This record gives sequence, C-alpha cells and structure tokens, in this order.
Amino acid sequence: MVILDRPEIQARNLPGMGSGEWRKLVWARFEESSGQHGKWHTTKEIPENWKITYPLGQKDFSFNLKLTRFKHVGVFPEQSTNWHFIQEQFEKKSNQSLLNLFAYTGGASLASKAAGASATHIDSVKQVITWARSNMESSGLHDIRWICEDALKFLQREEKRGNKYNGLVMDPPTHGLGPKGERWKLEDKLESLFKSSDAVLDDESFLILNTYSGIEVETLYSLAKTYLQRFDFVIGDLKIRATSGKEFTTGTLLRAVAKSK
Repeated sequence: MVILDRPEIQARNLPGMGSGEWRKLVWARFEESSGQHGKWHTTKEIPENWKITYPLGQKDFSFNLKLTRFKHVGVFPEQSTNWHFIQEQFEKKSNQSLLNLFAYTGGASLASKAAGASATHIDSVKQVITWARSNMESSGLHDIRWICEDALKFLQREEKRGNKYNGLVMDPPTHGLGPKGERWKLEDKLESLFKSSDAVLDDESFLILNTYSGIEVETLYSLAKTYLQRFDFVIGDLKIRATSGKEFTTGTLLRAVAKSK
C-alpha cells in the first residue's frame, strides 16, 4: 500500500485523525506550485512504479501507477462509476465498439475490453499511450487500437468516413496542448465535439462526457438539447466517495443513451 497526500479543495477534516497522525502515515505529499503542477515530497521510499487492481464484474483490471508533476498518479477513482456504466451497456450485446477520446491512462478502454467490446483509444501524448498500453498488458487484455492524435480532429475524420461506434467517452481537459503544441481550450471546441459525436454514434449507443472547471451546466444542457435529440440524457455531479461515506464533487458528468425505437 502506498499512502499519498494530495491537496483537494473539497477534502477536509480527516475523520478521527489529527494532522500529526496523518503525516506519519503518508509516504509522499504533493505541493502545488501553479495550477495542477507541483512537486512531490517523499517521507518513505516509493517505488518508481507500482500496481493496483480494480474489480469490474468477473474481470479485474490493473493500473500501473507513478508519481507525476501533475499531482495524479495515473488512476482517477471518480471514473469508476463510468467504468461500471460501460460494462452494463456492453454486456447486454455482442460486437460492440467504444471510441475513447482524451483517453489518458485508459480506464474506459480497459472497461470496454473487459466487457467484451472493442476499444479505440485516442490521446495526443505518446508517452501516455505507452502508459495506457502497459495497463492493458498488466490486465491480461489485448487488441486495443491506439492512436496518438488530436481527439477532435480524429472524431471529425471519423464523421467524414461514416464510421460508427456503440459508445463514446470524452474526458477533455479544460485547457491543454495538442500533439504539435497547439493550444486547446475546451469552451471553444465543445460545440464541435457534440456535433461530431452525434454523427459517429449508431442508433443504439451511449455517450459519456466529463467536464471540469470552466464549463457551465447550462451550456452542456443547451448543447445536448441541440445535438443529442435522439438520446435521453442526464447531467449531474461527478463524485468520489470517501471511506467515511461522504462524497465530494470533482466535475460534471453527462450521460446520454439512445432512445428506444
């Protein structure tokens, strides 16, 4: 077990534990310098990489973790609710396919493969795709399709090709850089993402979109009403539950499922 202390504005007051007791337990603490960037300060020897497993139905899959200067370690536990949703959708049918955009370390890609579907994994950072591939291999899975490319450009090309998917997951950053260093700003791209997403989804499909700071719920609702007219959708908080049972919000979650004909 590796215990880490990562600052989170909504996580306060460790239950039944003083700050001194907590400091004795943690192996490393992250100190932010700007935005999500910063530095880890270790108090115990931490391996360069370590592995955890996550049970999903009849299949466990694995994440290879490491400390990064972006505060995360390669797994995002608030996404587990989406992994279970993907499994529920794909276990109902055979020959299903998922397009995972801004896919990062690949939780949704692993979930789709574990449920028997195919997965196309798109991320603009080559090193992250290598990381996700190692998670696939550690999970005993295979044949995920890896593409290092700008997510929106790939999505628009799939629209032009007429290719269709049974599921689409998008976890876009609010700000970022493309594969050639081009600047990314989600609020400028969101409408294009919605428009092309509807075009690549087949008649019996689903969509998952996570957003973080900077995007209003009203904006998501308006775009969903405009571009996802053949879907039933819900918008709510993306949450993580503490061992105490308390929940805190990490972002906004939109889920859409094609209406029954």
